[in-house]
Amino acid sequence: MTIALWCVLAGGLMPLIWTGMAKFTGDRKLRPQDNKNPRAFLADATGRQARANNAQLNAFEAFPLFAAGVLTAEWLNATQSVVDGIALLWVGLRLAYGFIYLADLGTLRSLVWFAALLCSVSLFVVAA
Repeated sequence: MTIALWCVLAGGLMPLIWTGMAKFTGDRKLRPQDNKNPRAFLADATGRQARANNAQLNAFEAFPLFAAGVLTAEWLNATQSVVDGIALLWVGLRLAYGFIYLADLGTLRSLVWFAALLCSVSLFVVAA
């Protein structure tokens, strides 16, 4: 299995990092009774917990384009070292994005988000 495909797995699991931070860090931690309706629990989150939840949601949103880009590049036999490098960069940027989101650095967060988006798009370009 290629590095890029391992990155797809990492990207698919990445929302769990932010979910865990949203549910189990901060003043209000998810209790067993809250787990009956975790979306309501997260809807009431504030501050860092709310930002962690937003990072989780954004991780789910960013993943499909990235995964499709990796699979397309692999399928069309793009240069593997380039695909692997772009995929690793995407994972790094998306991790940075989450931590920057938690730190409440809006402008930097948007720049990192855009850089990760460019990685996803570039996977299609290198496959062309």
